[in-house]
Amino acid sequence: MYQRIVIKLGTSVLTGGQLRLDRAHMVELTRQCAALHRAHCDVILCTSGAIAAGRERLNLDTMPATVAGKQMLAAVGQSRLMLVWESLFDLYGIHVGQMLLTRADVEDRRRFLNARDTLQALLEHRIIPIINENDAVATAEIKVGDNDNLSALAVLLAEADLLMLLTDQPGLFTADPRTAPDARLIPEVRAIDDTLRTRAGDSVSGLGVGGMATKLQAADVARRAGADVVIASGHAPDVIARVAAGEAVGTRFPALETPLESRKRWIFAGPAPSGCLMVDAGAARALREAGSSLLPAGIAAVEGTFLRGDTVSILGPGREALGRGIARYDSDELARIRGCQSNQITERLGYAYGPVAVHRNDLILA
Repeated sequence: MYQRIVIKLGTSVLTGGQLRLDRAHMVELTRQCAALHRAHCDVILCTSGAIAAGRERLNLDTMPATVAGKQMLAAVGQSRLMLVWESLFDLYGIHVGQMLLTRADVEDRRRFLNARDTLQALLEHRIIPIINENDAVATAEIKVGDNDNLSALAVLLAEADLLMLLTDQPGLFTADPRTAPDARLIPEVRAIDDTLRTRAGDSVSGLGVGGMATKLQAADVARRAGADVVIASGHAPDVIARVAAGEAVGTRFPALETPLESRKRWIFAGPAPSGCLMVDAGAARALREAGSSLLPAGIAAVEGTFLRGDTVSILGPGREALGRGIARYDSDELARIRGCQSNQITERLGYAYGPVAVHRNDLILA
């Protein structure tokens, strides 16, 4: 069973190809998500449907031609969509929390860390994050562009191990099944190449902005981040439960490595360390022998200037290299909280990003 799952629900899945939300089917999708939640899986929804909900609310038969008109529909529909999800999950006693993102939230280091911390906090409190692009304010320069690729970014933020892309098609076929009667479902893909991309068709319903091509883009990003990816029909019976259990449904793209391996590979291959953290003997021992996170209490000195999210070297009492990791605080903040207990961070800084200076999952020992 997967432990952390991102489920992307396309507009065609939520509307059944109509101009309004299919609440009956949304109830069924909620039931399946609730079952995973009860099984102690972390569930993240990446939901389309805001513009469709806006059209339903305003009773519009045609889509506005202007960007402002579509953003108006998103502004009206986003709250409606969240109200529906909140009421449905409330039937199972599950809280939900909304996160509206743009590409800028992922490309900017501080905003990425803030979004990641918010997502982690929601999951720690057993709240299901519901993610959508902030269509009401996003411009072409900061839009992700479609919720397929947004769901892949959610995999990066959540460090998930499974991405489900639920759509109006059973999976990826050898040819476009709408025009080729002999098209066959591809059960597993291990290499995404140009030949495969040419087989990807467009959205059938016309209600969403993503087709199979964007799903291949999302699958490529997510599997490189350490998540298995499955493209499947959102109307297949018990599809969420079956995919989560590892059943052969739709088209599966196996992960290229685990999320932890992917992150640690980036720490080694990424930017050179921007500074150093000198630790005392007790912290050095805890890092080596217990696999612990580095706490502020164990930091003896801070060298260099770096920002939250930068890579730093970790040195022992004799300046021996212990490893490197990603700092949860910048150099000035760590200089102020070094040597203090974690419960004193807020007292010294007036705020806290958590109890650790470098989390063990963001740390590689030499």
